[in-house]
Amino acid sequence: MSFIKLCLSGDVLAEEIDKCVEDWHEGRAGGDQELHDFLGMNWDEYAIWATNPSILPFILAAHYKGISLDEEINRERYALAARARSAIEAKQIEKWLRVMGKI
Repeated sequence: MSFIKLCLSGDVLAEEIDKCVEDWHEGRAGGDQELHDFLGMNWDEYAIWATNPSILPFILAAHYKGISLDEEINRERYALAARARSAIEAKQIEKWLRVMGKI
């Protein structure tokens, strides 16, 4: 079962993703899968998460709701910047949203 599914079922916490990634890198799990598949993310979700880990709650929310990450971000685009842990992170998120054509 993927990290996303385990997380949504309550079997792991979102904060445990680094342990999951470590297990994959060390060959303890998911040896026959690409990392993004092992995590349960599509390539776009993985690429965004890899550069901005704070996006994980939005990826989880999109999977929970059965919608794309783009749809989830469209619903929450302004709240995303407001929830950033710092002004720098908020600016990075705003820049990314502009590049993606969301704002």
